Amino acid sequence: MTSEIVIIGGGVIGLAIAIELKLRGTNVTVLCRDFQAAATHAAAGMLAPDAEKISDGAMRSLCWRSRALYADWTRKLEELTSLNTNYWPCGILAPVFEDDTGTRGRGDAKKEDTGTRGRGDAEKSLTASPRLPVSASSSPAYWLDKQAIHQYQPGLGAEVVGGWWYPEDAQVDNKALAHVLRIAAESIGVELKDGVTVEGFLQQQGQVVGVQTNAGVIRAAHYVLASGAWSNELLPLPVRPRKGQMLSLRVPEFVPELPLKRILYGQNIYIVPRRDRSLIIGATNEDVGFTPHNTPDGIQTLLQAAIRVYPQLKNYPIQEFWWGFRPGTPDELPILGASHCQNLTLATGHYRNGILLAPVTAALIADFILEQKSDSLLADFHYSRFQSQPSTPTLMLTHSANFSNGHRTADAMNRVSTNSSLVIAGKSFQSRLMTGTGKYRSIEEMQQSIAASECEIVTVAVRRVQTKAPGHEGLAEALDWTKIWMLPNTAGCQTAEEAIRVARLGREMAKLLGQEDNNFIKLEVIPDPKYLLPDPIGTLQAAEQLVKEGFAVLPYINADPMLAKRLEDVGCATVMPLASPIGSGQGLKTTANIQIIIENAGIPVVVDAGIGSPSEAAQAMELGADALLINSAIALSQNPAAMARAMNLATIAGRLAYLAGRMPIKDYASASSPLTGTITS
Repeated sequence: MTSEIVIIGGGVIGLAIAIELKLRGTNVTVLCRDFQAAATHAAAGMLAPDAEKISDGAMRSLCWRSRALYADWTRKLEELTSLNTNYWPCGILAPVFEDDTGTRGRGDAKKEDTGTRGRGDAEKSLTASPRLPVSASSSPAYWLDKQAIHQYQPGLGAEVVGGWWYPEDAQVDNKALAHVLRIAAESIGVELKDGVTVEGFLQQQGQVVGVQTNAGVIRAAHYVLASGAWSNELLPLPVRPRKGQMLSLRVPEFVPELPLKRILYGQNIYIVPRRDRSLIIGATNEDVGFTPHNTPDGIQTLLQAAIRVYPQLKNYPIQEFWWGFRPGTPDELPILGASHCQNLTLATGHYRNGILLAPVTAALIADFILEQKSDSLLADFHYSRFQSQPSTPTLMLTHSANFSNGHRTADAMNRVSTNSSLVIAGKSFQSRLMTGTGKYRSIEEMQQSIAASECEIVTVAVRRVQTKAPGHEGLAEALDWTKIWMLPNTAGCQTAEEAIRVARLGREMAKLLGQEDNNFIKLEVIPDPKYLLPDPIGTLQAAEQLVKEGFAVLPYINADPMLAKRLEDVGCATVMPLASPIGSGQGLKTTANIQIIIENAGIPVVVDAGIGSPSEAAQAMELGADALLINSAIALSQNPAAMARAMNLATIAGRLAYLAGRMPIKDYASASSPLTGTITS
């Protein structure tokens, strides 16, 4: 399939760019693994560059420009769809408490807006980018003393001693906006492909020649990466997910009018009123990777802070909880514009301001692609700002097809492997090979093998260490746990109850070895002593309880796609399907099922058990597995250290091969050399 422009990511940013490009006459396809998972759902729709006190000058200008576009942009979207985005220029009130050191204003301070604000009105563009408003040098803010703020907004907490009023800040219903954008895109002919996961870029000579997806290769003349918190899975950009938990309350019927008609922006809290009588409260800011679900601690923190600002909320019914993942960068600024490839444009890392920056991002990116016009602001958001020294384009590649004298360089291949991190429960690892500690002939042999494997995760049987079983004496002291992440396992447990008890012991064992924040547990429930096959029911029961107790659960399972999905749904950090019976060395006997698990998983898939040789390890990684756990094949080999090294190289090779993309299998021969230009008699 070929399109003029393919956009990877179906959140507000991706859809806004798609609509702008389509309105300017370009064929556009949007690829999205799940339109419901975008960072849009971790937002409240605040358009708040003033209230958030953005300190970076370029970012402040970008935000002001985008906010100035919002009224016309949303109006045109509503005209396209006959739907409401609920844009509301309600302003923001930022109450201040007595103990908010350094934030309390004095007197009747007032900041005047000295900049020029304009609005574009191009007939065929939502943003009219040729006439984008220039940035203002300031924006008005008014200090209200205690008496004034309580008169202006009745019902504030008694601790509020004043506050700032930001009249130009506004809001939009983020969920309504996402829906309107999708309907607008469909109505003007943007092709939306939901459920399509992009697995990698196919690159040659500094160009993207296609994207490998779970639906095959998709090609275009130009590509836009707008996949938010997931961008780092495709390119080594410093974009990390920042989880935001939120909730909504409903104004009860006995309250005749909407008590809040402006946003309240307190200390680490905001309360956003909607005209439908719901109140949005947010948001936590958590560095926990893609850990799903709301937590009691997160919701309690939000409610306590919100009630302090506006006490009557304690009597309002709770309507809904949800969470999402914002794309954060080290400097909390977006990554916009050119990339290492001539036909790949970046639009990601918008963090807390994705909703606000949607219209200006769409305009700037459309100008950049279609008119080769690079706004001066784009230079401030170029990806190169994260590089400590000048670099060649290949430093950005994760799986490039650039060649030197016809061969890929060793440096380029090393960059591929090191730039692609394995992330489990928010913790990053460079190695995708995990090893164990059992079956070695000596402690020294184990130490040498683990070092040779270059692994960062080592699994340890809790019961055997606790009882000092043969081969496990002195294990705790044998390894440097400041460099290796311990993965306690529940080997030997025959029931869910037994596994839960041992998991708790494992967590304490990790703490004793200095890993205070280690909640990892490899869950094994194996009642069958002959075939050593895991119990699916017991595993699921134990996983549900351990997730509730805050464990990052890595369950060892049969290669059962339905069970794998169920374990993901209850909150497991990975799934670990067996390749063949544990310790058998039979290799990959469950390939078809493992492929199904990989295709449907939203968490890492670690192939565990049965791999006997490096070729089998490479094959498992070529399937798309995220990592491998290999113990017996290393420990029982004639030279464990050498085998550990071989398994490490095989894991890297398999991952590289998967990212590079296998050539298609054909039913007929195809000459390696072209026939054109051959000499004929």
